[in-house]
Amino acid sequence: MRRTLPAAAAALCLLTAPVLPAAAPPAVPADLTATEVSFRGGGGLLMHGTVLASAASARSPRPGIVLVHGSGTGTPRAKLMSEAVDFAREGLSVLIYDKRSEGYSLFQRSFSQLADDALGAVATLRTQPGVDPAKVGIWGFSEGGWVAPIAASRSTDIAFLVLVGANGLPPLRQQTWAVTAGLRKAGVTGSLVERAELNLYRTIADGGMFPEPYYDPEPTLAAVRQPVLAIWGTHDLLTPPRENPPVVARALEKGGNRHYTFRFFPGADHAAHQSPDGGVTRLPELAPGYADLVGSWVGDVTAGRPPAARTPGPAPTQVSPTVPVDPPAWWESASMQLAALVLLVVAFAAYPVVALVRRLRRRPPVPVTRAARLLSAGGLTAVLGSCSYLFYLLMTGGKLAAPGPVVAERPLIWLALQALAVASVAATALTALAWGRARGTAPRAERVRLGLLLAGGVVFVPWALYWGLLLP
Repeated sequence: MRRTLPAAAAALCLLTAPVLPAAAPPAVPADLTATEVSFRGGGGLLMHGTVLASAASARSPRPGIVLVHGSGTGTPRAKLMSEAVDFAREGLSVLIYDKRSEGYSLFQRSFSQLADDALGAVATLRTQPGVDPAKVGIWGFSEGGWVAPIAASRSTDIAFLVLVGANGLPPLRQQTWAVTAGLRKAGVTGSLVERAELNLYRTIADGGMFPEPYYDPEPTLAAVRQPVLAIWGTHDLLTPPRENPPVVARALEKGGNRHYTFRFFPGADHAAHQSPDGGVTRLPELAPGYADLVGSWVGDVTAGRPPAARTPGPAPTQVSPTVPVDPPAWWESASMQLAALVLLVVAFAAYPVVALVRRLRRRPPVPVTRAARLLSAGGLTAVLGSCSYLFYLLMTGGKLAAPGPVVAERPLIWLALQALAVASVAATALTALAWGRARGTAPRAERVRLGLLLAGGVVFVPWALYWGLLLP
């Protein structure tokens, strides 16, 4: 029979769709079976995974569960082997897959597309031998806690939802909390954590370098009709473990869903793994009772016995609350911050560069004010040093925060930068006096050079206030 044009176009699309390279199949314990599978994710991307099941499981057909990764590009399926093995030993068929790198990076991602990937995995697991297609659910960890509810809200093929270290808060609010909480854990307080890091993330998000920053998960959670099991470690250092459960519960109840169970595991980290040092180090082993809970809860839910709302377990530890993170106003936007940064660098660097050019050309020296030299060197060091230090903290933030030596609850590096900022403000005032005195006697080129430097000093004052360099 001849294809219709739309059908032929669809077939051509599948043939030309991108392909995600398959990672090496994970090593599987002898008591489990492993089946390699491939499926189409969002945008037709060909993805690869493994289905694990107990070779001795008495339950057949078995419930199934698809595991959705946390953040990270191209994360291999083996990253979730601890969960997959333990869940399979609880009698579940478990599908783990390699996370996409196509269309996913530090600067680009779509929760909706990731949800389509998960739905492709669910469709594949439902067709596997020994799996009851009516009893397949989805598990989402961390970033997957935003992704999995989207998939569940889109498909009645998903029988249940398990969330671990999940957020009912927007990604940018969660991330700024994680970084500032890590700094507080390292003994840091003051403007660095209360202003500088917060403003840095707002600028990054405004510049398009933080994908999905203001995604609101509550409407999606309100659209979830499946039973929900949500798990947090009491020592979660990356997700606010005390604030999130009430937000998730409120959203579910708003949608009329009271079939949820929340559970907190003592001594466990963000992934509900065992941790010997309060959530900093993640051991391969899951928290005691975690896999048992998932197995028994899934068994009850898929047998038609979804539990009513309950929240057992010890209270989690959260040292500090989150703060709302609003989009920046026009004057604090990424483009304005970039313009101010360029102006400051040019204004401060031009002063010594011109002096060097004059010396190389053997031009006669001109009167120089020491304040101008201090403003040029101190201002340039404060600007470039603070930017470098803030980005360093961004890259090493969260539970691994390493601010360096801390004095009086401030990193020594930040105190030095603040001292330079104060000195630069004082030098701005002295340079303004020198510029005024030199207007009638100094050469025109020198007056222009001092004027440009002074303009940089004037702009530096509100810039340094905004970034907390002039605040305690």
